[in-house]
Amino acid sequence: MREALGEAPYEAAVARGLSFELDEALDYALGTDASPQPDTKQDEPSPLTTRERQVAALVAQGKSNKQIAAELVLSPRTVEGHVEHILTKLGFASRANIAAWAAQQGS
Repeated sequence: MREALGEAPYEAAVARGLSFELDEALDYALGTDASPQPDTKQDEPSPLTTRERQVAALVAQGKSNKQIAAELVLSPRTVEGHVEHILTKLGFASRANIAAWAAQQGS
């Protein structure tokens, strides 16, 4: 699967899967998911700006900086800056960490 999806989308999918409780995973797998998304931190203010949260959500989808830039009508360099700010603010070292965080947030 890692080879078929690519590294970033695979890591994002694994992170999302790991965020499910057993019952939620079973509901999701069986297509009977009537429960809300896994616990999110929506009650707590995000350390990220709205734009950074948008970028984080797109990183979680496995998109490259160039693809994110095209979707948000930004320059790739601006997206690169947003990704660096996200990594710094959240204390992360990789895009996979951003993807896991975004999945946990329900992005």
